[in-house]
Amino acid sequence: MKYETSHNLSLPKLGLGTARVGGNLLPNRSQDQYYLSALRSALELGYAHFDTAELYSLGHSEELIGRAIRETGAKRESLFITTKVWPTHLRYKNVLRACENSLRRLGTDYIDLYLIHGPNPFITLKDTFRALNQLVREGRMKHVGVSNFNLNLLKQSQALSESPITTNQVPYSLFHRPYVKNGVLEYYQQNDILLTAYTPVGRGNLPANKKLQSVASVHRATPHQIALAWLVTQARVITIPMSFNPRHQKENLDAVNIELSMAEMDQLDQMG
Repeated sequence: MKYETSHNLSLPKLGLGTARVGGNLLPNRSQDQYYLSALRSALELGYAHFDTAELYSLGHSEELIGRAIRETGAKRESLFITTKVWPTHLRYKNVLRACENSLRRLGTDYIDLYLIHGPNPFITLKDTFRALNQLVREGRMKHVGVSNFNLNLLKQSQALSESPITTNQVPYSLFHRPYVKNGVLEYYQQNDILLTAYTPVGRGNLPANKKLQSVASVHRATPHQIALAWLVTQARVITIPMSFNPRHQKENLDAVNIELSMAEMDQLDQMG
């Protein structure tokens, strides 16, 4: 596994997204064994970064991740767990309560990285960061970040946070690059901030593209693997594809080790 660093924090270039683990908008407990099997597979394959949120299946995703860790006997200190607080919970007391609820569902004493899931124009970031800063001081979470923030909001967060902003989690893929075109990625690369790319292969259906297929053929890889390799080859970029299929999970991990040449990166860059 390759790693990326931000302010002396080292994170795997590729983790597991869990947006639909536990159900969808609502929990579907009848499928718990299916989701647990997928999480156990990821742990056995060597995934170390698990990304979740209190929103995902109304917290059931967090519950299942905690259960899978316990049932497999995985060492908590060898894992990196990211979760998120929903925008309606961004007032001071609500952030504290949301964090405690996430800790309880995960069955852990601390969260490695806690993100604001998205901005809320009706709640000041100052109020939110008063809580986040307190949680870091108390050791309830180790690192803080944001998701779906534009550059202006990110800079406001930097000014309010007592600890470095580790990441902004945003949609970013070979065929969807708004955060590159508006200068966000360049700012991150210059300021030691990670861009965590979600939906890195869209919703799993990449458009047919001869250039992409050509690069994939050279590396005896799938187009999905090349799309992931293109992301993780970039400085300060990590990604969290979601897969419940053990074979696809392994293919995603293997994509990190694909060495794309500068010419291939240029070729893929031109597709955006």
